[in-house]
Amino acid sequence: MAVSVDDFKKALQLWGSSVAVVTTQSAQFGVQGMTVTAFSSVSANPPQVLVCINEAADTGLGIAESQCFAVNVLKSTQQQLSNQFAGGSSQEQRFADNDWQAGLTGAPILNDTLMTLECTVVDKVLAGTHWLIIGEVQAAVCREGDPLIYFSGAYRQLADN
Repeated sequence: MAVSVDDFKKALQLWGSSVAVVTTQSAQFGVQGMTVTAFSSVSANPPQVLVCINEAADTGLGIAESQCFAVNVLKSTQQQLSNQFAGGSSQEQRFADNDWQAGLTGAPILNDTLMTLECTVVDKVLAGTHWLIIGEVQAAVCREGDPLIYFSGAYRQLADN
């Protein structure tokens, strides 16, 4: 028998993760983005990553149409940006006050994040309530700073040694 949902959530709160905003742009849905912590590398050759998106999230519809997305990993100073893309505001409001540009794939690149990976979709698998979307990285931009971390239900920052 599988662990209970509550026990599973409690255990995963003890897994520290970087915070990212996944973005896409499509003809039907326009610019879209959402905050995620379920992001991981898959392969170095070819360069691939995966993101997990709830099947009810509208950003997933845009990714399905455009077949591309960007992963924008947030800096330690971008908690407000994370909250803005986490919900409670329209897609238009999420992008209105943020500096961004269309990247190589057309996906929105948030200009001040720690790093951005632009990806084209190579596979999509439904697992429980979430889509696992695997993307091949087409472009990468790295910037200076420290990552925003999410651990035990709260935002955290790396400590200086």
